[in-house]
Amino acid sequence: MGTNRYIRFDWAAKYMLRNKADFAIFEGLISVLVGEKVTIVELLESESNKVNKDDKFNRVDIKAKNSKGQIILVEIQQSRELDYLQRVLYGVAKTITEHINTGDDYVEVKKIYSINILYFDLGEGADYLYHGQTVLTGVHTKDTLRLTDHERDDLHVVAPSDVFPEYYVIRVNEFDKLAVSPLEEWLQYLKDEYIKPDTKVPGLMEARERLEYLRMTPEERRDYDNYLDNLVRDTDVMKTKLLEARIEGEKQGRAEGLEKGRAEGRAEGLEKGRAEGIVSVARNMKQSGMPHNQIAQMTGLSLQEIAKL
Repeated sequence: MGTNRYIRFDWAAKYMLRNKADFAIFEGLISVLVGEKVTIVELLESESNKVNKDDKFNRVDIKAKNSKGQIILVEIQQSRELDYLQRVLYGVAKTITEHINTGDDYVEVKKIYSINILYFDLGEGADYLYHGQTVLTGVHTKDTLRLTDHERDDLHVVAPSDVFPEYYVIRVNEFDKLAVSPLEEWLQYLKDEYIKPDTKVPGLMEARERLEYLRMTPEERRDYDNYLDNLVRDTDVMKTKLLEARIEGEKQGRAEGLEKGRAEGRAEGLEKGRAEGIVSVARNMKQSGMPHNQIAQMTGLSLQEIAKL
């Protein structure tokens, strides 16, 4: 695939691409996704990015405002979160309230685009890109609610879709196609850090110049290499612990099930064994100093259950 090595987009978005000169990279990705030219006016600081580079569990947030005054949220998430969809909804709602002042007319509420780039498996599906929005459909007539001419003139929008948030979920790990379209070229970069030498895709042309590994300073390369090492190591650790818990649980379950000699006993024993194995892993995670919310995301235990361990 060529000899040039490019920096992962999550790292670059969090630690490098913060200047106006770099907006073209974000604009390219967003424009390819939404199917229209997007111009970013400014990047709005997100709280989750105000941490040190050793916080390997931290997500990356990009909050941008386009030339229409609409807010674009781009979130890049590495580790699994069981309540991720709820957090996406909360993030959109919070952003809406943050960008309207008390006393303003509701006409000032701006549309939100929520773009989620995920490196973990969310749900089940055959596609790597999902897109959705709230649509008001007649329960009996099945028609779509439209605005009147007066409402369109008064609200300065054509349809409810111009107001309601729009959601994109990119399941990076599910992409396995030969990159032909601009969107597929972006997915190839997000998954494999590969950019075609002759690419003409918006954003990727700029990324080729800005995000080449050898263009980094020695300090940036050191931080970046440490990040990659930690990412691989901790992903393997989590997978190993969960696998060990599953195996341990199945062994305990079989033993208990065999003692009872009944199918019901085996099923109950397997379930109990799995639960005990997960509790054991969670206790080890807690003793190692891992944040409780991360333990909950990895094991499925509640914060109250983890606090009692």
